[in-house]
Amino acid sequence: MTPSGAAAERDAGLQPERTRLAWRRTTLACSVTAVLALRQALRGSGSPVEVVGAAVIVLIWLAFLGLAHRRMRQLAAARPPGLAPRSALAAVACTVALSVFAVAVIF
Repeated sequence: MTPSGAAAERDAGLQPERTRLAWRRTTLACSVTAVLALRQALRGSGSPVEVVGAAVIVLIWLAFLGLAHRRMRQLAAARPPGLAPRSALAAVACTVALSVFAVAVIF
């Protein structure tokens, strides 16, 4: 059994750093997907549908970047909080939406 002072001074080790790096890798993958989808969308005829699709891709990408940046800042704390369910849902929604729009632009 550990004293209460030892529990309060828990050493998180490298877990927050690994999690921060994972968020960076995910952000990079999201950025590459967005760039490739935009490239495909802008190669087309320039129809309003393609332009709206490109704008939606950019908005989703920016939302994910904001979410990831906020999470990486939280992980810099001595005792980082857990990921809130709302933030987790937003990250999943951004990822799925970006993938759907990227596939829609390709076809």
